[in-house]
Amino acid sequence: MNDYHFKLARIQGEFVWHSHQETDEVFIVLDGEMRIAFRDGEVELRAGEMFVVPKGVEHRPSAEAECRIMLVEPAGTINTGDAGGDLTVEENEWI
Repeated sequence: MNDYHFKLARIQGEFVWHSHQETDEVFIVLDGEMRIAFRDGEVELRAGEMFVVPKGVEHRPSAEAECRIMLVEPAGTINTGDAGGDLTVEENEWI
């Protein structure tokens, strides 16, 4: 929609510390619970809750058990932001 992607994902464990210098990142929890850590604190989210990480803010998503989320971000946004590495998704799977 208007050059934005709505990405469905399942997460479990800790992701990498990263930031997105050009865009905010929206996390919507569909099922389960997750945490977004920041260098100065964290936020916990449950099913039905949403949180916007402002552009340029370093963060690390995590979930103890599998958590299903939807991310809303501009088309072409790299999942690992400025961090890169083994968890970078090169090709999205379209459903």
